[in-house]
Amino acid sequence: MPAPKTQEPILSPYYQLNGPSQQIKVKYQHPILPMLLAKGKHIEYIKSLDTKTEDLTYYLTEHLRLNGTYWGLTALCLLDAKDTFNKSDIVKFVMSCHNKDGGFGSFPGHDSHLLSTLSALQILLIYDSLESIPCVDKLVQFIECLQLPNGAFQGDRFGEIDTRFVYTAVQSLAILGRLSMKVVQGAVEFISKCKNFDGGYGSVPGAESHSAQVFTCVGTLAILNRLDLVDSELTGWWLSERQLPEGGLNGRAGKLPDVCYSWWVLSSLDIIGKLKWIDFAKLESFILESQDLQNGGISDRPDNMVDVFHTLFGIAGLSLMGYEGLVAVDPVYCLPCDVSAKIRKWPYTE
Repeated sequence: MPAPKTQEPILSPYYQLNGPSQQIKVKYQHPILPMLLAKGKHIEYIKSLDTKTEDLTYYLTEHLRLNGTYWGLTALCLLDAKDTFNKSDIVKFVMSCHNKDGGFGSFPGHDSHLLSTLSALQILLIYDSLESIPCVDKLVQFIECLQLPNGAFQGDRFGEIDTRFVYTAVQSLAILGRLSMKVVQGAVEFISKCKNFDGGYGSVPGAESHSAQVFTCVGTLAILNRLDLVDSELTGWWLSERQLPEGGLNGRAGKLPDVCYSWWVLSSLDIIGKLKWIDFAKLESFILESQDLQNGGISDRPDNMVDVFHTLFGIAGLSLMGYEGLVAVDPVYCLPCDVSAKIRKWPYTE
């Protein structure tokens, strides 16, 4: 009888393209050669994004430009490449998005919105440039005027309500050191009504539980020092159920895994002290397999097109898991820990 054939080892795409590398090590041993984080490729990918001004996509994403700048800059910070962008150019662009109502639009001439306002403040905080804001009082007024009597926040003057906007308003005011008891009490009351029987949170009271909404609610309560309102066991169970057999995480039951939930789920688990309720090795593999190893960037799942949104949240998820060579990220603020350390904690003592 002939001897059985020995199966050839399966080489990861990274290994096939680049051969063995000693630059970045992974912590887990897999049955196949592990894929590694292509840090240099991702840095180059992010650098290239603002040079593609001839692409139609560049103009179709104007409404996300300030958010995209935050995503790219924060990813670079976590890759320990903060100085890749020119600080003065970025601050100048941010301030060109500042409007007369005190808020920030996503692009010069766009209406102010809480999402773009938070991105502006996060960028300015990273660069120690909050003093560039000409009138903080007017900015605070812009944010506070968007809070409704029930404690919710609308994203802008057009009225959409979502727990995302509670989080963005609260983090914005926290960065400015201007939280107030009125804002805090209203936000806590509204978020409490968005909690569901399964331990998750929805976008509004009665809405289906969703991983991203859990983050916005738990993150807000963390900023406001009210994590006592979270059932960490039940919420932790719901979040841990988001991991699928292939290792990735989804936003809610029955949905496909997506790299961005590596952030929304992991950060929430970290905040409530249940981070180890996820299989790190499987999730790490899912994120790394979603890289574009030729051009850089990370996609929502393997073999899809990359974008800067998923690039940040994939890298941030790896950082939360302690991936070697990455800067530590704060699970509450999605900022490098050395940056979030500058934020004044609530309740204020002076």
